[in-house]
Amino acid sequence: MRNPLRKNFFGSLSSGHHKVCNAYDIIGDIAVVKVPKGSLLSAHDTARMIMTTYCNVKTVLAQTSRVAGEFRLRPLLYLMGEKKTRTVHREFGCLFAVDIAKCYFSPRLSNERHRIASAVKPREIVVNMFAGAGCFSIMIAKKADPERVYSIDINPSAFQIMKENIRLNRVYDKVIPLQGDSKEITERKLQNVADRVLMPLPEKALEYLPIAASTLKPSGGWIHYYDFEHAKKTENPIEKTELKVAERLSSLNLVFSFPFSRVIRTTGPNWHQVVLDIRIKRSSDKS
Repeated sequence: MRNPLRKNFFGSLSSGHHKVCNAYDIIGDIAVVKVPKGSLLSAHDTARMIMTTYCNVKTVLAQTSRVAGEFRLRPLLYLMGEKKTRTVHREFGCLFAVDIAKCYFSPRLSNERHRIASAVKPREIVVNMFAGAGCFSIMIAKKADPERVYSIDINPSAFQIMKENIRLNRVYDKVIPLQGDSKEITERKLQNVADRVLMPLPEKALEYLPIAASTLKPSGGWIHYYDFEHAKKTENPIEKTELKVAERLSSLNLVFSFPFSRVIRTTGPNWHQVVLDIRIKRSSDKS
């Protein structure tokens, strides 16, 4: 979370410690502090400062290592406040119930969710291949006018929370929750149906790209592709991502372009999260 207090807040903390917690997320009324190795003591100091600064924060947890595993979960330690991992996060008029111990959620993708929702045209059919708690899907349903959004996730806990969020936001008629592996579901049920496909799971995006393309209507459509890219200071992470995606799409004999691409955020030393908006046309339609 970025805010005008952040620089001074952590600047004042750093004078008393060799190594401090310098990043945190606020999700609903829970703050998650990212803890460098060997800095758990400073994490408790950070927790006290957060609860003093933000009156709405009821719980502070420590994330002790990177998000990992098939379900992209955070390893968490309790630091201060109420002992809980469930909360309700508010974002652009949407309500998202989340349990950060059971499903992935990042408030840092807030503007990206809103950007995608703003791009969706009336009556589009959207397939979200890695929906998690359903945040992209629900934002689209509430901010755009899609015909429907097929919202898929393999994590049983995320699927239950997604259904809860559909109820919270009253988008029953727009968002269709589906549990299972998105490759299997799209191959069986969703071939050639979508105007737009979302792939907000960087770890599997390149592997699942061919099935995402086959999910689009025969006339083509859009794929929103997310990836983690390693790039040295002399390298461009966007160019590296576009190169490997172009190679994969060319092997499928697809006509494509990248009308929009950007680095969403830095996730570690020389690591970047990149989004590509890919426009796909069938090879028979070169206009």
